[in-house]
Amino acid sequence: MIEFEKDKLLKDYSTFGIGGPARYFITVESIESLQKSLSYCSKHEIPYFILGKGSNCLFDNRGFNGLVIQNKITFIETPQPGHYYVGAGTSFSRLGALTARKGWTGLEFASGIPGTVGGAVFMNAGANGTETCETLASVDFVDTKGELHHYPKDALNFSYRASTFHEKPGAIAAATFHLAPSEEAREKQIQIITYRKSTQPYGEKSAGCVFRNPPNHSAGALIDQCQLKGMQIGGAQVSSLHGNFIVNKENASSDDVRALMALVKEKIQKQTGLELIDEVRYIPYE
Repeated sequence: MIEFEKDKLLKDYSTFGIGGPARYFITVESIESLQKSLSYCSKHEIPYFILGKGSNCLFDNRGFNGLVIQNKITFIETPQPGHYYVGAGTSFSRLGALTARKGWTGLEFASGIPGTVGGAVFMNAGANGTETCETLASVDFVDTKGELHHYPKDALNFSYRASTFHEKPGAIAAATFHLAPSEEAREKQIQIITYRKSTQPYGEKSAGCVFRNPPNHSAGALIDQCQLKGMQIGGAQVSSLHGNFIVNKENASSDDVRALMALVKEKIQKQTGLELIDEVRYIPYE
């Protein structure tokens, strides 16, 4: 029997600080616990959502009518130099800083990204001209029956902010990265985190970049160009520091954020002819 908690407020597990109660909630700290939880959901037909740091999602104010599985599988192993086998619940930012400090290059861009390794693989997170898939070697994945699969990178598909796992029910359990030695890795990582802190609203509640960058364009630059910084609906506001961030200024609801996102997209389309696509994932109640 698996012990679930009930009515956990998801706003406490979201960097947006938005979200109502989860019907059921469980924290898993091992691959075996993740397998058991997904198998239980399958057998009892319970909808589930895999939660990392809640940094790229917008929960509904009504909450989630199913099981939220918080992934806290956080091991970091180095089977050989430059090879990192990492639990999906590990902080991606921490991994980027750790590998750079040890003189390995390829994940410096992760420093300051407020998600987990699993979330980074799922979204093929990227910054500074680098994407997660570039140094990824393999992924361990648990399907909805609770069975564990090992996928080498060449068995998976990755594109801009997307991966095979968008269409594959289950959960990422761990990932392996192969990195190259570099004497400049630490300096590069420090430069990246310093720049992020000066150009992004780090001290405020947000979910990171709200929109994907259109081809050959920057979503943030387009929003700035169209003078949309500071625009507000309810408690949600387009950041005055970085146009591609929406911040929870004052008890914003999920409806406030979604309405503001829709308005920004409408104005960008009207003024530039370009279509913005959501990067933040909205998680509905049902």
